[in-house]
Amino acid sequence: MYLPTAFAEDRLEVKHGLIRAYPLGMLIIPGAAPTADLVPFALYPDEGEVGLGVLRAHVARANPAWRALAGGSGECLVVFQGPEAYISPGWYASKAISHKVVPTWNYAMVQARGVARVVEDAAWLRRQLGDLTAVQENGLPEPWAVSDAPPDFVNGLLKAIIGIEIPIASLVGKWKVSQNRGSADAEGVVAGLKARAAAAGSETPAPDGAAAMAALVAQRIAPDVKPG
Repeated sequence: MYLPTAFAEDRLEVKHGLIRAYPLGMLIIPGAAPTADLVPFALYPDEGEVGLGVLRAHVARANPAWRALAGGSGECLVVFQGPEAYISPGWYASKAISHKVVPTWNYAMVQARGVARVVEDAAWLRRQLGDLTAVQENGLPEPWAVSDAPPDFVNGLLKAIIGIEIPIASLVGKWKVSQNRGSADAEGVVAGLKARAAAAGSETPAPDGAAAMAALVAQRIAPDVKPG
């Protein structure tokens, strides 16, 4: 991944936070014909040998991804993408001075790499299902649990899925959120994104996560960076 120093996010808790907030990761498996599947992952931050955590997920038994992992080296990449938003050059204060500005795109992402193992153990699968749904159901008025479904129904479903466990060997974060702009330009970006989010209406979210990106830019405004 192309990663200019200004956009690198090295704090483990921040990278873990993005994975928790956006758990639907793109599982990429290399090979003669690389594959890519969107898979919801559960993060276990306190596990793993190198201190980066472990990712666990499941896929349908009919999905060839698990066979590709089992039949190869197991090496894989999981990409988690957070907020993203188009940035208009019209939001930059420096536009009125030089007009030497162009559009760009802001985004936050985490790339996790590791060697996966395939798991068919029913108890492991049952725990993974329970952990994943417990996190996602948390806060709902009437949270659903796997135990709410009939045991024979759940057992049947367990036979139709395969587990994937990835001890994270490398975890890289990239937060491209206008850190390379001066404070006036960055503040203009925040104002522009907030206006875009507000224009979308209270019931219809902005299509590109404008409000969430505005918050990320605001957190990282660097007053000593010159526009350019």
